[in-house]
Amino acid sequence: MTTQQASSHPPAQVPDQLFTDADAEARWRARFHAARMSVPDWAIDAPDANLYVSNASGVWEIYAWDRAADTHRQVTDRPNGTLHATSSPDGQWIWWFDDTDGDEFGRWVREPFTGGAAPVAGVPGVPDGYPAGLEIGHRIVAAGVSTDDGSSLYAHRGGETTRFYASEHDADVAALSRDERLLAMSHSEHGDSRHPAVRVLDCETFATVAEKWDGEGKGLAALAFSPRHGDCRLLLSHERHGREELLIWDVEADTESEIDLGLPGEVAGDWYPDASALLVVHFHQARSSLYRYDLGTGELTALETPPGRIGGAGVRPDGAIEYSWSSAARPPAIRVRSHDGTDRILLEPPGERAPASLPVTDVFADGPGGRIHALVSEPAGAEGPLPTVFVLHGGPHAADEDRFSAYRAVWLDAGFAVIEVNYRGSTGYGSTWRDAIEGRPGLTELEDVAAVYDQVVADGLADPARCVVSGASWGGYLTLLALGTQPDRWAAGVAAVPVADYVAAYEDEMEQLRSFDRALFGGSPADIPAVYDECSPISYVDAVRAPVLVLAGDNDPRCPIRQIENYLTRLAAREVPYEFYRYDAGHGSLVIAETIRQTAIEVHFALRAVRAP
Repeated sequence: MTTQQASSHPPAQVPDQLFTDADAEARWRARFHAARMSVPDWAIDAPDANLYVSNASGVWEIYAWDRAADTHRQVTDRPNGTLHATSSPDGQWIWWFDDTDGDEFGRWVREPFTGGAAPVAGVPGVPDGYPAGLEIGHRIVAAGVSTDDGSSLYAHRGGETTRFYASEHDADVAALSRDERLLAMSHSEHGDSRHPAVRVLDCETFATVAEKWDGEGKGLAALAFSPRHGDCRLLLSHERHGREELLIWDVEADTESEIDLGLPGEVAGDWYPDASALLVVHFHQARSSLYRYDLGTGELTALETPPGRIGGAGVRPDGAIEYSWSSAARPPAIRVRSHDGTDRILLEPPGERAPASLPVTDVFADGPGGRIHALVSEPAGAEGPLPTVFVLHGGPHAADEDRFSAYRAVWLDAGFAVIEVNYRGSTGYGSTWRDAIEGRPGLTELEDVAAVYDQVVADGLADPARCVVSGASWGGYLTLLALGTQPDRWAAGVAAVPVADYVAAYEDEMEQLRSFDRALFGGSPADIPAVYDECSPISYVDAVRAPVLVLAGDNDPRCPIRQIENYLTRLAAREVPYEFYRYDAGHGSLVIAETIRQTAIEVHFALRAVRAP
């Protein structure tokens, strides 16, 4: 990993330590070093064969857990880490996605669950590309690949691989029925990848069995077929009533049942193993909770968990629910809730747990699109007005949550108040809120950021002379756009893996994102150049006055490096103070030491900016 200089400006400063107090220095680093893990995922026909992702080695990698023997094995060991894996239904094989240095371009490979053999190509004859879904059966495997030419879906059975779908539009493999007769795919043939349709195919002929599209601006997502053999019911997520809800579609009968849970916010779900009920994850105002929905009686039962974030959940064959939980103040834990209601820790990662942090509180501000929800964290014992960092989430279709964040915690340790804004474009607040940025992305979100900014300044929390804007990915894009369109508000900006020059980014990014951009903006840069120009940070570079830190990965297919260099060249020509940190990975790093290094660079930069005369 290297820092590199752009023009005559210095590279990013890498501090030896952030804090003079040894305990404070050890505490923030310990939060990042503490081992964490995902909820184990088990093979459907071999529930003792489990996979999870963990950073226990210092890099996020895939691990196998044999529950019968209670043994754990690190499966992957790659310089830039591995995130995506699944198992065959019989538990004999581990499939993981093999890319190059975090560039997300590669292929699925498989190796024995017990190890002892080198990985081999998962689906012979499938070209490398960006992953577009994978479904593994006993007799058939379906895999999707996206390239600059569009999407191709393949099936492998009987020793032969067949491409059964090819399109310039976005498409992916979504779900395979338990008896392997039906395959659900998602597609955007109607021209909007942000609101896809669902098609179900016959696995013998790949002829269309059924099609479902809810119309313009209303997406569908195929979640899972029923886990029972011969049951062709498909669980879907829909947004017919302005928010994400659930429905069950009997594909062969072509009948459906919308599931009205009467809950605020939005929901996702999955089947219980006997298909008699659904496990529902409910999200509302930055916090999530669990429910059991009985499909026979319609009874909804709350599965009590403390306020916070459910990071993943599943139902074991015996009815036990395993889930990840954390809150802003308490680090994550993998827990199990038995059928009798008892709740306990399921797995403890090796080593010490992460030191605790501080809670978040809710703030609401009135904005041009309605009431905006934000999360506020304050350093212990501090009194305002405080130096404040606005950490803008990526996505844009994501949300800040009441979850544990070592990144948030280090800003608090450094004396900053932390503001996280669920601006228009965020998920969890309904389809209208999420889609309000269409046709004017970036500028719309920043109107909401400005409204929250004004609120916390008026409340006496934030010092307007010491406010920093920060974010990664879409949050990095918003950061650079804010520095140019709201120059009077910000003392500094920290932009990680940002979109900086939108037209150049569109030219270089993966096709899946070009399709997303066309749906979000209303066309390509060639179709609507004025909109891209209005919403691109490089259009406002001449207005930037605050010092800027940019961090970028050489192998990033989402926010490619060339367009960032274009922006920095323009900054250098104006002699605006900036620093640049460039590293050898993709859209972020899975290496903990590198994450710590980047975090130290960011906070050190902001501290120098807000302390400057």
